[in-house]
Amino acid sequence: MLHIRNLEEGVELFKVLGSDIRVNIILLLLKEKEMNMNEIAARLQITNGALTSHIRKLEETGLIRVTQDSVGHGNQKVCSVLETRILVEIGTQEETGEGSIFRAEIPVGQYSDYQVFPTCGISTTKKMIGEVDDPRYFAHPDRAEAGILWLSKGYVEYLVPNILPAGQKIDELTFTMEISSEAPGFNNDWPSDITFLLNDTPVGVWTSPGDFGDRHGLFTPNWWFSGWNQYGLLKMLVIDQNGTYIDGMKISDVSTTQLQLDYKSQIRLKFAVQEDAAHVGGMTLFGSGFGNYSQGIRVRMRYSPMEKGNE
Repeated sequence: MLHIRNLEEGVELFKVLGSDIRVNIILLLLKEKEMNMNEIAARLQITNGALTSHIRKLEETGLIRVTQDSVGHGNQKVCSVLETRILVEIGTQEETGEGSIFRAEIPVGQYSDYQVFPTCGISTTKKMIGEVDDPRYFAHPDRAEAGILWLSKGYVEYLVPNILPAGQKIDELTFTMEISSEAPGFNNDWPSDITFLLNDTPVGVWTSPGDFGDRHGLFTPNWWFSGWNQYGLLKMLVIDQNGTYIDGMKISDVSTTQLQLDYKSQIRLKFAVQEDAAHVGGMTLFGSGFGNYSQGIRVRMRYSPMEKGNE
């Protein structure tokens, strides 16, 4: 999912989508999955020279991916759709006055607790941390620099920074992260039920469709092993006063009202693959320097004053 946090941030994307030709390119790729440049130009009845500029703009905004295929397509540039969902925040809470906002980003290696089982591993952008499939290395000091970690079952838990001003309650929590399943090697069709817990309260389950390694992640280091997981999906977990949502779809009735979070609360976010899940397909978390987004776990808190007498 491509997340546009305000209108100014989305200007270039809106310009790109303002072209009928570029929209038709996306529609064509959605239908055919992937096509080389000659095939696209022929279908749209435009020259390769004209097509090149449109493809470049679509690639620059992260809507499509262009790879070199010297086997099946005769040394052609092959295009495929990279993002199928776009979330645009037209007006932020800061602008509408409905509370104040605190933001933070947690590196994926900065977990406060863990229990992992092989297959598992952890790596920085420069080197593996210890040996693969040995949970002991999740305690290695270098984990603070980690850009990727994976496990077949178990959990990692993060202490979410809560430095809100005194007398404030939390109305909404948003977490965005790049995440996927964990298969031996990789497998794009490898479902896994990943449970999200806040302060040990299960707030919902999302089923990851696979562990993606069919193409190199945009930010994944060049030295990374071609037969391993390369990128994940950007997911947005939101807990507000009405329930819990993944990418806008409600997954439970657990709300911030029920959780009773305020400026004094310790907030612990846990990602778990439980042994009794219907699909025990592991989990991979991508952080800075890996995957398609190069980010840690981004946190957004909307807060407002508590009622008098409840402080």
